[in-house]
Amino acid sequence: MLRRVRDRMDREYAQPLDVEALARGVHVSAGHLSREFRKAYGESPYAYLMTRRIERAMALLRRGDLSVTDVCFEVGCSSLGTFSTRFTELVGVSPSSYRRQAVGEMDGMPSCESKKVTRPIRNREAPSGART
Repeated sequence: MLRRVRDRMDREYAQPLDVEALARGVHVSAGHLSREFRKAYGESPYAYLMTRRIERAMALLRRGDLSVTDVCFEVGCSSLGTFSTRFTELVGVSPSSYRRQAVGEMDGMPSCESKKVTRPIRNREAPSGART
């Protein structure tokens, strides 16, 4: 059940997903899903989904052809403020700062290495000044 929920979030991260809809999809209550998900993965379904969205946003921002607002909506966030706050918590810099720093930074780097370097911090907030 939990793997199906996690796979759905990975696949449909840009869709409007909430815990209630995810729970309905596996025929359990939202509370039960949240408790079991946290027990299994160490974070809430919402935190997991936001981390996935931020990961995708980082890749889009590195391309440099979309504005921060466009990236926010592209990854399924409906609030630029919430997106920016969560991005900064996970990455350590604002989306616009990340975009300025990252454009072209990964040129020539193998994708397997760039994924390790650019992965957001999970289960804890980024230390202040993490990516300066």
